[in-house]
Amino acid sequence: MIGSRFLSVQYIFHMLPIGFFYMTPTQLRAFHLVAEAGSFSAAARASGLSQPNLSGQVTALEKSYGVRLFDRKSRAVTPTETGRQLHGITTRLFAIQDEAQALLAGEQALVRGHLRIAADSAHHVVPIMGALRKQAGGLTFALSIDNSAGVLERLLRHEADVAVMAKSISDPRLHTVRLRTDRVVLFVPARHALARRGRTPLAALAGQELVLRERGSITREVLEQAMAAADIRPASIVEVQTREGVREAVAAGFGIGAVFASELGEDRRFRRIVIADRDLAVAEYAVCLQERRRVALVRAFMDEASKLAS
Repeated sequence: MIGSRFLSVQYIFHMLPIGFFYMTPTQLRAFHLVAEAGSFSAAARASGLSQPNLSGQVTALEKSYGVRLFDRKSRAVTPTETGRQLHGITTRLFAIQDEAQALLAGEQALVRGHLRIAADSAHHVVPIMGALRKQAGGLTFALSIDNSAGVLERLLRHEADVAVMAKSISDPRLHTVRLRTDRVVLFVPARHALARRGRTPLAALAGQELVLRERGSITREVLEQAMAAADIRPASIVEVQTREGVREAVAAGFGIGAVFASELGEDRRFRRIVIADRDLAVAEYAVCLQERRRVALVRAFMDEASKLAS
């Protein structure tokens, strides 16, 4: 028997007392479409509805409650804090409908849809996206890159449907698939004193200047934990927000950088250095919320992650 969590949006609203009936499913759907697409025009194109229709529904919802749900700037819109919170609710609300549809449709072929992905590295997630595109060319993606802490936060706040991150979390709310094992390595400019070594003990970092991501980054967390355990102290740490920023700071001579081995790539400016006396291996995981595992796009993503892992 299908439980109450699969009730349609319309039925939920008809169950509400008249005094609370200030919104319609159409208004909520219009808001959700615009919040997902980032603009009224993009939402209109994606949904097949007219832009004036969507704008009118959202405006009516705002006027009913005397709130502002979007900051409207030129052609794009950004949810206000109230809008962001409402988007989290509508995401869960319509996800229940998607889950019910996926359950009833069984193994119906995946044809189209929009998947929001949060990842701590594009390198690990793009192969899964490519595999999904081969299944259905009508799929679209929104990929946001952040450190692992930020990625996890986006997933738990329903701002992403799935995530890929180098952080093992024991949380009953999450379903995880181990993708691969990567390793934290160092990199330095080609003329750096350590550039010719190729391998070095961790103790070589004592008194050195380091260039690392912000706190919440797994590469930084792993390296700092190893140094703390060995009582190794660098001279200084330059904190940079992005991987690209770290690379440019290292290239400019600000210090030694740390990165996953798979992400360093071929760049003649740098030399890779493996830490010889410490195991800095880190696993990468595909993650989704347990409650959304049966949603068609989420299930397809996790299935492809499992295939690539094996």
